[in-house]
Amino acid sequence: MVKVDVKYTKLFINNEWVDAVSKKTFPTINPQDESVIAHVAEGDKADIDIAVAAAKKAFHRYSEWRKLDASQRGRLLLKLADLIERDLEYLGQLETLDNGKPVKQATGEAAWTAQIIRYYAGKADKILGNTIPADGEVLSMTLKEPVGVCGQILPWNYPIPMFVWKIAPALAAGCTIVLKPAEQTPLTALALAALVKEAGFPPGVVNVVPGYGPTAGAALTNHPDVDKIAFTGSTEVGRIIMSGASAVNLKRVTLELGGKSPLVIFNDADVEKAAEIAHGAVFANAGQSCVAATRTYVQSGIYDAFVAKAAEIAKKRTVGNSYTDVEQGPQIDEEMFSKVLNYIKSGKEQGARCVTGGERIGNVGYFIQPTVFADVKDDMKIAREEIFGPVQSILKFDTFDEAVDRANDTNYGLGAGVITNDITTALSFAKHVRAGSIWVNTYSVVATQTPFGGFKESGIGRELGEDGILQYLETKTLTISLPKQPAI
Repeated sequence: MVKVDVKYTKLFINNEWVDAVSKKTFPTINPQDESVIAHVAEGDKADIDIAVAAAKKAFHRYSEWRKLDASQRGRLLLKLADLIERDLEYLGQLETLDNGKPVKQATGEAAWTAQIIRYYAGKADKILGNTIPADGEVLSMTLKEPVGVCGQILPWNYPIPMFVWKIAPALAAGCTIVLKPAEQTPLTALALAALVKEAGFPPGVVNVVPGYGPTAGAALTNHPDVDKIAFTGSTEVGRIIMSGASAVNLKRVTLELGGKSPLVIFNDADVEKAAEIAHGAVFANAGQSCVAATRTYVQSGIYDAFVAKAAEIAKKRTVGNSYTDVEQGPQIDEEMFSKVLNYIKSGKEQGARCVTGGERIGNVGYFIQPTVFADVKDDMKIAREEIFGPVQSILKFDTFDEAVDRANDTNYGLGAGVITNDITTALSFAKHVRAGSIWVNTYSVVATQTPFGGFKESGIGRELGEDGILQYLETKTLTISLPKQPAI
């Protein structure tokens, strides 16, 4: 195992490293060998109160942050991007230590985040209002202003990208931030906080408070001085967040939640290419992706050939030490590990055919075999519920209308995909399937410039692209009375 220096384990508040008020800490666990990596300061309500006060002060109209030109905010973001690129190797290794994903993947994700930051750095001085030809003898215009103090709560599956997805548009807009990383993966959020300080952001602009959801997360969501909450995670917790966001004031809310995404493959598809796309759509990040296409619908004419090819690819997938050149590391923790194994058990018990995988790997660490089920029915648990693990469910369909109706038969609507050589079929599918992202002959291509988010119970609002920064802006209408034209 690679030795990684854990440099930061305290709370980051007002550009200072501090212990929790309670002095409590919690362990963060290496999912590859179940060992304790470090003990991290455990923030709770008292610490959130201090962090929010710092963010509120930093948002005051006469603060150093608010007096910066928009272009200066952009330059600070560009400096942060440079520092991330400088520390790519360290950030990737630290992410692998704490999250378990292969180090090549973790480093690549960190590199992508620098691109995202640069995109929003370019947006900082291009936040534009409109002039409006309103009725009457008035001049009307709109101003775009930062929403204020933002609470941001991260998931554990993509810690570095999610940190940047949240802070980059908020900072470009001029907001201040209190961020709570997932308790499973706090280490890279703290390392990135150190880079925020090094880049020159003023005190209080970004604060990072590790802790647990029911304590630190709830205190942030319910805090009366927080103007907006952005959360990525499960739909179950999203409901709690939304309720808390309206408890003491009416916060703006962005929620990116769960999914049970369909990938529909028609008879005219190349089976080998389709199976490769479908494999990546499910097994990327050990299946720990909200947009994973865990419902793979295959038309009856190629169904058997597709199942055989899907099993062949899954059997070749390499799983193991994430500091080596493997495709899949462990699940994040014991809870998720057990949950995924229980879903696999359920699939077997409900009559799905397990064509490969279905067991844990080894006795230490949270490793699970890439698992493929065939003959899955829509009412089975593995076809209805979000598994968040390396489990592919393959279902058979006959007609286009049947495929669309079954694809839409879910409370979720985060993503969907279609594989076909018929453009009419592809465009009709895209029109009728209710999901925030539709991919044609590819899957899970998420670009910095394109908005990402869900329909139905997969969330509210969008991240990335132009939509991402709009989530952190308020629109103010300014109307000025014009004097009547004097008589000549």
